[in-house]
Amino acid sequence: MPSPPPRPSSTSASPLGAGDDDEFFEAHDITVDPDLSDGTDSAAGDDGRPESTTSLTASLFDYRKIHGRTYQNSQTTEAPIDEEQAEGLDITHHFMTLLFDDKLSLAPIGDNPQHVLDVGTGTGIWAIDFADEFPSASVIGFDISPIQPAWVPPNLRFEIDDAQLPWTYPADHFDFVHLRNLHGGISDWPALYHEAFRCTQPGGHIEHVEFNIRTLSDIAPPDHIYHRWNALFAEAGERMGRTFQIYDQMRGYIEDAGYVDVVARTWKVPIGGWAKDPRLKSVGLYTLLFLDQSVEGFALYMLKSVMGWEFEEIQVLIAQMKEGWKQWKRWQPYYEIKLVYAKKPERSMPISSH
Repeated sequence: MPSPPPRPSSTSASPLGAGDDDEFFEAHDITVDPDLSDGTDSAAGDDGRPESTTSLTASLFDYRKIHGRTYQNSQTTEAPIDEEQAEGLDITHHFMTLLFDDKLSLAPIGDNPQHVLDVGTGTGIWAIDFADEFPSASVIGFDISPIQPAWVPPNLRFEIDDAQLPWTYPADHFDFVHLRNLHGGISDWPALYHEAFRCTQPGGHIEHVEFNIRTLSDIAPPDHIYHRWNALFAEAGERMGRTFQIYDQMRGYIEDAGYVDVVARTWKVPIGGWAKDPRLKSVGLYTLLFLDQSVEGFALYMLKSVMGWEFEEIQVLIAQMKEGWKQWKRWQPYYEIKLVYAKKPERSMPISSH
């Protein structure tokens, strides 16, 4: 198997601001494709808590249904776990890997990671790809929902576990802990990061990637559906006690947990094919496909179970938001993705008395 490509140096990115030498913004502006025409576009076109592993046994396959969509009955996730949503997660993996220049990780983990943990593995697609790329690594992916495939690389295993309960893994064990897209699913982020820190071996790394769930536009008017949608979901996350604002908080929480050498990188990502850059154009079109396919399952639980909306009201809002995304040529919508990686300090060397 060929050696994996070298990990990028953080100095290759553009600085976010003066003095922030460990904060990088990958694209201050997205160049608009000059060949775009105006108009509407088709989405199809162009402490007393139980140990986490044993606590889940009774509810392993206990799901609830909301208007035909299947959800995990654990009060720890807002997303459905049916086949449609699983396909959306795999689309997300594809466009995020594309955005990161076909790399599964940007943390400086070297070419020979040995013990890797994927927290909230979802469909397991990241863990599968990582295990394939690093066959000498022992990879564990865990999630509260058993939606992972049975046929996986021999160096990978999946476990059913709740990241919000005390982890059953040994201290100082993993040289790489990976987290991605857990927004809205965690009620105590500092506790999660402290568990990650405990289980990371000295000198090992953590990497966390999250969306800013807000749809942004520099030209849409203040009363646009984008802004109403953003406010609704920010409120829903706070009502649940599981904020969607972790995008803005994760760097500080990672530092507070004890990690050092923290680096944050942010990408401005188009929704739709309005970017001139071919890679960003492709990422934007895949993002649009993901949103069109996955938004109903995401919104249904949040607006019905958390905000108390009627099903018909939710369908109207979803239709309006989908239409807003389809008008990507006109409004040039985008969102942001942030990646933070950091290292657990090496153990202090004992001072010789000689």
